Amino acid sequence: MSLSVGIVGLPNAGKSTLFNALLSRQIANCAPYPFCTIEPNIGVVEVPDERLAILAKIVNTEKLVPAIVEFKDIAGLVAGASKGEGLGNKFLANIRECQAIVHVLRAFKDPNVARESEVNPLADFEIVKTELCLADLQTLEKQQPVNPSVATKDDIKRWETILKLRKILEQGIEVRKEKWDEDEQKIINTLFLLTAKPALFVLNIDEEEIIAEPEKMKQKFGFTEEIIPICAKIEMELAELNPEERKNYLKELGLRESGLEKLIKKGYGVLGLQTFLTAGEKEVRAWTIHQGDTAPQAAGVIHTDFEKGFIKAQVCSYNDFVKYSGWKGAGDAGKVRLEGKGYLMKEGDVVEFKFNL
Repeated sequence: MSLSVGIVGLPNAGKSTLFNALLSRQIANCAPYPFCTIEPNIGVVEVPDERLAILAKIVNTEKLVPAIVEFKDIAGLVAGASKGEGLGNKFLANIRECQAIVHVLRAFKDPNVARESEVNPLADFEIVKTELCLADLQTLEKQQPVNPSVATKDDIKRWETILKLRKILEQGIEVRKEKWDEDEQKIINTLFLLTAKPALFVLNIDEEEIIAEPEKMKQKFGFTEEIIPICAKIEMELAELNPEERKNYLKELGLRESGLEKLIKKGYGVLGLQTFLTAGEKEVRAWTIHQGDTAPQAAGVIHTDFEKGFIKAQVCSYNDFVKYSGWKGAGDAGKVRLEGKGYLMKEGDVVEFKFNL
């Protein structure tokens, strides 16, 4: 399982520059004019995880397989996209395929990059939000009302939920901002609404604001959502460096990690994902699962047969695995547990599954 994220925003917000930095190579075509991106560029990015190299030394392997995130660089949206303006239909269809949305909002000033009005990231987001709400309303208008005389209890619940959704969307409120009960959420999941998707907010800032505190940037531009300030130009420069050079450059900038590393980690949090680890002589690997997944469900991520034939999971925390230098040392110290089908996986569990095929 991997995380699929759509990078969206108005034309010339810096989406393609950010995408290229994510991939550490020039794939998307960057140009200072609208609609440079028509078909979505798709790239798979490794999730930064320093634990893998440490585990590899302990189990004596050179093969590291990190978790991955799939990013889609989607064509810039304009007002009227829900009615097909610009590349609206393509844009909305591409977003629908993603699990989460990264809103890239322009907060930088550059006379060489086209823009019709003053820099105002909050106003830019309102344009995007309006178009997504309108697109969701179009989806809901296609839903057929029920006939009370023949409708089941489930049919009535579904229609009541649709009416509730329409009411909040007409007020310009995103579906994800409201609280829904379990039955309503199941219905919403079947509708694939754009504003129901988890969202992250990236402020593409000027270079001189690179060390600004996110909270200060949030207040400066009037946001209530949590934001991730990123300078896409600097991220491109970082992407062209080797790991050691990148580390030194970040230190010079006064940063502990790059903006892109923050973005990827935030993506996991927003989607409720976590990582478990496997460590053997063949490879060390990070696996992506949902928070709250059981041991059999985690085994199923490796192979569906592992979930079906699950017997037990041999589990050790990452910290104990490192502290006691692997399975044997951790076992001798009483830090290795055998867990059954009801065990809820924890972030950083190092696991070996026992199963029948």
